[in-house]
Amino acid sequence: MLKIVLYQPEIPPNTGNIIRLCANTGCSLHLIEPLGFDLDEKKLRRAGLDYREFATVQVHQSLVSFCDQHPDCRLVGVTTRGSSLYHEARYSPRDALLFGPETRGLPDEVLAQLPPEQRIRIPMRKNSRSLNLSNAAAVITYEALRQLGFSGLQ
Repeated sequence: MLKIVLYQPEIPPNTGNIIRLCANTGCSLHLIEPLGFDLDEKKLRRAGLDYREFATVQVHQSLVSFCDQHPDCRLVGVTTRGSSLYHEARYSPRDALLFGPETRGLPDEVLAQLPPEQRIRIPMRKNSRSLNLSNAAAVITYEALRQLGFSGLQ
């Protein structure tokens, strides 16, 4: 099943919303340290409501550590500098959707490791900076799930 990977997330309510997204879709959530909050933080719990118990959430010390633990995954980086639109990508169940920190996005050194076709973006109006992290995660996750036939969902 798809994996959602948050690289050094900073804002607890975004991660809480994505926990809820994962609980409702069956995707697993992977958090790459350092985190900008404590996993027990009140804002995180409030946004995730009581969905934490229904979501698989793992914390990894680094992106390398995540990749070592999931060698069969294909990383798909989400960036405003992506070369492909998110709906043009062809997703597979082994994909790991990689999102950067809210205030700065994925760093150049991470993006440089991904081939251009694995760097996707959501179209926006000219001069727009970015969408909210949890909104972007939902848009792309549901497109990937649509392409996979919403397997396991009703």
